[in-house]
Amino acid sequence: MWRAKRGLTQKELATEVDVSRQTINAIEGNRYDSSLELGFKLATYFDC
Repeated sequence: MWRAKRGLTQKELATEVDVSRQTINAIEGNRYDSSLELGFKLATYFDC
């Protein structure tokens, strides 16, 4: 949702937070619970 609102591809977001595109895809599909570190990176990136 946040990614799409900003018009980012999964690859672009993955590059920004230093993970694979597959990780972003799995998080969006509710098939992966991110680490606390990745959660903080995403929150910081999206300023929330």
